[in-house]
Amino acid sequence: MIWTLVLFVFTMWVLGKVAFPRIQEALDKRARAIRESIEAAERQRQEADELLNEYRERLKEAREQAEDITERARKAADVAKAEAAELGQEKREQLVAAARRDIETETRRSLERIRKEVADLTVLATEKVTRRTLDADDQKRLVEEALSEVDFSALAGNGSHEEAR
Repeated sequence: MIWTLVLFVFTMWVLGKVAFPRIQEALDKRARAIRESIEAAERQRQEADELLNEYRERLKEAREQAEDITERARKAADVAKAEAAELGQEKREQLVAAARRDIETETRRSLERIRKEVADLTVLATEKVTRRTLDADDQKRLVEEALSEVDFSALAGNGSHEEAR
């Protein structure tokens, strides 16, 4: 038993001088590696959190920009629509005014043709009734009398007898 005890103490002493420092060194090295891994993981987690926050901020800015662009596009479309409607209204008014001028011009021409026709028919009818040729003064007087009896204002559609003449 003493020998076992001496042998045990001797073994412990050898192990303490040779093996335990190496084992302790290996354990310290392993602990350092684990600690460094934990610190690296913590740094990476912090960097990931920072990147995530930066990503969220950029995403928020992108959404705001998209909303801003959409709003500006909507406003531009509304302005373009209003301008197109205004241009269309102006064009329609121009076309209506041109059509009215054309109608008035054509009405005047038609009334003038009708007057000439009435004058010619009046002279022809008068010559046939009186069976003689009228001189220029008689023709003028008869035409004016016939024209004064015809209501050209109804033909013009504007109700003004003066304007039809």
